[in-house]
Amino acid sequence: MGIVLFFIASVLWLPATFVNIIAVMISEVRSRGFIRVIDSYFTETAIDIDRFGNRNFRTLLNFLFHKNGTQHGDVRETISSVLGKNQRDGKLTTTGKVMCWILDTIDPDHCKKSIQEF
Repeated sequence: MGIVLFFIASVLWLPATFVNIIAVMISEVRSRGFIRVIDSYFTETAIDIDRFGNRNFRTLLNFLFHKNGTQHGDVRETISSVLGKNQRDGKLTTTGKVMCWILDTIDPDHCKKSIQEF
């Protein structure tokens, strides 16, 4: 049953996203403005996807990005936060260092700024 639900959710995600964007625009653009609403919507969605990825792809991320460091898998945390902790602690693999370099090139000190403590 899980595989059926997975495929249904995957198929519905994209059309639901487009309909949701329209609903958000209709309800919030007048009070907040188009640019603010769009920017906020996509920022929040990106963080949600990042947290999902941190949880769902934890085995792959733990294998690729660090050696005996802070583990990926907490749904409250982003991939960048875990990378930042492992960067700070000197636990990144070469692949982890490359990923931090890419993120830090786009947004200076992105990984370290993303660190979340629980």
